[in-house]
Formats: sequence, C-alpha cells, structure tokens
Amino acid sequence: MNRELKRVSVLVLVMFFALFGSTTIIQVLQADTLRLDSRNTRALYDSYDTERGPILAGSTVIAQSVPTGDQFVFQRAYPEGAMYAPITGYFNPTQGSAGIEKYMNDYLSGTSNSQFLDTINQLVAGQAPKGAAVEVTIDPDVQKAAFEALGDRQGAVVAIEPSTGRILAMASTPTYDPNALASHDSQSVITAYEALKADSLDPLSNRATSGNMNPPGSSFKVLVAAAAVESGKYTAESTFPNPVSLQLPGSSATVYNWNRLACGPGETVTLAEAIRQSCNVPLAQLGMELGDDALRETAEKFGFNTKMALPTPAGVSVYPKDLDDAQTGLTAFGQYEVRATPLQMALVSAGIANGGTVMAPTLVDRVTGRNLEVLKSFEPQVMSDAVSSETATSVTEMMIDSVASGQSNGARIEGVDVAGKTGTAQNGEDEPYSLWFTGFAPASNPEVAVAVVVENDGNLGRHSSGNIVAAPIAKKVLEAVLNK
Repeated sequence: MNRELKRVSVLVLVMFFALFGSTTIIQVLQADTLRLDSRNTRALYDSYDTERGPILAGSTVIAQSVPTGDQFVFQRAYPEGAMYAPITGYFNPTQGSAGIEKYMNDYLSGTSNSQFLDTINQLVAGQAPKGAAVEVTIDPDVQKAAFEALGDRQGAVVAIEPSTGRILAMASTPTYDPNALASHDSQSVITAYEALKADSLDPLSNRATSGNMNPPGSSFKVLVAAAAVESGKYTAESTFPNPVSLQLPGSSATVYNWNRLACGPGETVTLAEAIRQSCNVPLAQLGMELGDDALRETAEKFGFNTKMALPTPAGVSVYPKDLDDAQTGLTAFGQYEVRATPLQMALVSAGIANGGTVMAPTLVDRVTGRNLEVLKSFEPQVMSDAVSSETATSVTEMMIDSVASGQSNGARIEGVDVAGKTGTAQNGEDEPYSLWFTGFAPASNPEVAVAVVVENDGNLGRHSSGNIVAAPIAKKVLEAVLNK
C-alpha cells in the first residue's frame, strides 16, 4: 500500500470513529438532556402525531388528549384544571411543557425505549400510535382537601405516606389553568403565558417543591430535637436555663420567646416543655451546644442540601455552612439562612413517623401501556436512616404534646393522637410572616405526614401564626386521609 493510500485510509478511519463517537454521545449520553431541552420544538411537534397517554390520579383523569381536527390532530385537556396544575404542568407546541407532561414525556408520547416493540406491533396491526398512561401517587380526595383548605391564600401543602414516600397531595396556590396554555392558538397561549409570568404572585411557581424557599421557623425545632436526642447527650427531660431573653454571643441580636416571657415559671425548662410551648430561648441554647455541624448533619439526613427528583425536579432546601455560635442559635428555631420547602418539612415528619427512616419521595406509581401492561413501576426506596427508632419515638412524644396541649393545638383531631409542630417564621423587619405546620397521624400507626406553608401572614396581618392558619389546614388534610 503506497503512502498516499495509507494517509487516506487513516483519515477515513479517524472520521469514522469521530462520527461514531459523536453519534453515540448525542443518541445515548445526551438523549435525555436533548429530549427535555425547551428549544427542541421538532420533537414537540412530532409528538402531536401520537395520541398522548393520559395522566391519572387513581381513577380520576387529570390530563388527556382530545381530537381537534386541525394539523396537530390532538390537544391536551386538563379536566381538573388548576387543582392539579403543579403536578400535570402543561403541554403546548408554543410554550413547551412543564410538570409530569415534561418529565414523563417519552412515555406519554410513546417514544420511550420500552414502548418500541409496542409501536412496531401497532404499525403492523394498523393501529394508530398511542402513548402510555402515567399513574401518579396523588389521592384525589386528599388533593381536593388540601387545595380547598388553602383557598385564596399564598401557600402550599404536601402530604406523604411515611412508609413508602408516595406523595398523596401536592397543592400550591395561587395556581393557574393549564388549559389556557394547551390551546393551539399560539397568540392566545403567548398572551396567557406572559400574563402568568408578569403576575407578582407567581402562579407558575410550585410552592410545594420550590417557590420562595421560606424559613421554616419553629417547625424546624422537630429536627433540632431529633439531633439532640440522637447525639446521646440529651433526652426529652434535659433542662436548660429559662431566662426571658438570650443575648447571642458576639452579636447584637437578642432572642425572645414568641410571647416575650420565660418558657414557664421555673428557672429551668425541659426540652419537651420547650417544644410543647415552642420556646426559642432554650432551643437557641441547645443549638449552640450541639453546634452547626451536628445540626447540618442531621438536616442533611432528612434531605436538606440535597437535590431530589419526583421525577419532576424539586428545589434544594438549605441548612447553611460555616456558622458562628450566634448564627447557629438562630438556625435552631428555623431562622437565619435556613430555607425549606413544604416537601422537605413533610419529609422531616415522615422520617420521624417512619421510625427514623426517610423514604425517597415519589410522585409516580407506574406507567402502563395500551393493554394495561406495566412498562415501569416506582418501588419505595430508602433515602436515609436519619435517626434511630428510639430517637423517633422520643421526638414523636414531644410532637404529640405540642398538639394535644401546646402551641400546635390547631391540628387536634378528636379521638386521634396527632404529632405536630407549628412555626411562625420571620422574613425580615416589617415583612409578613411565613406560617407553618408539619406533623403526622395517627401518631401510633402513621398513615400520612403533612407540611403546610402559608405566606403573607395568611392574609391576616401580624396577628396571624402557624397555629391559627397552617395547623387547621393540615388538620383538614389529615382528616381526608383518616376518614377514607
């Protein structure tokens, strides 16, 4: 072989491997990223040739394709509209997609690898192609209770089955009607979308899993109590000095209890009593004694500082790093730079309810094909063993007392032991409060864990609190599960 032919052969071989490598990267390694890219309008238009599969919550259809007779053949319709918008999202050739519509698109459009043979069989049989059905974990009765309980407030609710991580309700308000974004009239969709984007209340944001990332306030004390008991240095009966206020070391900040009084009449107060009365001063002392590393380690075991996919992505709740004593004291009652979603605070309660084991949250049960065959199922998975069962039992007892006779009594249910903790979080001087509740029921055999956040003082001004606003909302959600 002469020298020129060798050069040509080497060049052709290099080009072949370059083409092979780039094709492999695009079709295999980058496939999911490219598929979900909002600029990938070709794939979006192509998917209209197929009747997209429905999205189901139990027997309730929350998204479906209906014939249109135009060039798109089908249009998405959302029978339950705004109530399920944070879950379904929307699907449209102009504005793209969101929610389950986006992150389960390959199954809904019939383009997943597991549907390839089914697609071939349909073509051979002369059947029109059809996407798979996605069955979400949402319980329609619980979702309705959560959505209606929020009413016209800004906030969100997440309810989780502690033993599995299945999300039973995910409500966020204000919300939007996804039908307005599913139209094939491009101009009307653009107009509707721009109006939603311009709305100062941000209805497109899912406050249940991301949103404004509110400080959790005193609801975070559940996690601090768990960290303390788990350390082996404290019990529910451990005592702390009981002054009216606490000057934080190296800081001009002073900590007060919510009522500007001592936490009961004694010179000392137990951890259990501090949780029951939701006192900040003893918790700040406890937090500084534990240290920020211990609090962060426990927080991260419950899911803080961790990315989650439901499969829709969730915002990362934050416990900050490199804190001094004063900052650590503030985090011990959910202030300073601690930020959490309702999903995260529901996971804290779910972990305590499940004996200290936190199950990975999931929004999808299974995907089924045209003939009801299961194409994919989502089995329960352990996210972490956050604390021991003994610690979980001790914290549960403190949470029960908080609801039965303490500052979380707005969640009491006759004949049922409810474990819970409220929070009234500050967002800055003269800024409205974020109002919280997190808990579970029945305490002895938990069926559901719930977290509620209500922003903007619950529309009640500075006279509001987590117990006045968030706890009654949680009560309605808990009852919706317990009454089934």
